[in-house]
Amino acid sequence: MRRGLELLAGAMVLVLLDAVGTWTARAVGIPMPGSVLGMLLLVVLLRTGILPDTLVAGAADFLVRHLALLYVPAGVAILLYAGNVGREVVAIVLAAVTSLLVGLVVIGIVAQRLERAAE
Repeated sequence: MRRGLELLAGAMVLVLLDAVGTWTARAVGIPMPGSVLGMLLLVVLLRTGILPDTLVAGAADFLVRHLALLYVPAGVAILLYAGNVGREVVAIVLAAVTSLLVGLVVIGIVAQRLERAAE
């Protein structure tokens, strides 16, 4: 019973931060998904110690353990719209490759800076 309440409390915090991020993005007019702002807020709250990591750890572990299930709706949608996907395959592949390369470059730069800072 206690574990269930801890999971529920952690999930409520995550949903609240998502809602705050979404509201902020709409209110300020930032062209960024509200969920990203909510995650940034989560990082700030965790790093400053305002939000204890034990509060959201259970819910985060649960979500990560069941992450594959969260991809099912997207996979089904792709199958439903296979015709549209086929017409846009070049743009989709280009976007995927570009985002992969940008991600690798950013990770490389961050890793190098962290390595230099550790020395």
